[in-house]
Amino acid sequence: MAEIIHPAHVVLAGVWLGGLVFTTLVVSPGLKAMKWPEAERVAVRSAIGRQYARVGSINLMLLALFALLDGALGDFGPALYAEYALILLLFGLVAAHGAYFGQRLAKMAGAEREAESEEVARSFAERRRSLQKVSSRVSWVSLLVSTAIVVLATG
Repeated sequence: MAEIIHPAHVVLAGVWLGGLVFTTLVVSPGLKAMKWPEAERVAVRSAIGRQYARVGSINLMLLALFALLDGALGDFGPALYAEYALILLLFGLVAAHGAYFGQRLAKMAGAEREAESEEVARSFAERRRSLQKVSSRVSWVSLLVSTAIVVLATG
């Protein structure tokens, strides 16, 4: 059984990392290259994020399950405990990113598009850009944590 669980664990970690790399290094820069209004790009990115969350959440839950099974069938060494801690951290980062940043950015972009005046729209845009910077940092931390998880999973 371990000969199936461990490779599945490694593949799930790689698929998770691949999805993050794709969205962070391909989708987001691709959307920035579009000549759409900034608020429109945020709305499109939010729609992509919601769709990705459906697939990514299943992948992340399976990764956690297979990491636990891998430890149960193998040996619970320090590397697996470190991986478990990073997976828990990743769950928190993903939840914060989707539940807080994603929703707030989408609402701000909508309010910006529907603003009564250019001054109000500019105010929403400034707040949205500030929140986007923090959201981007969270994405990069998630990417680093995910990379560490893959390294630990392959060990």
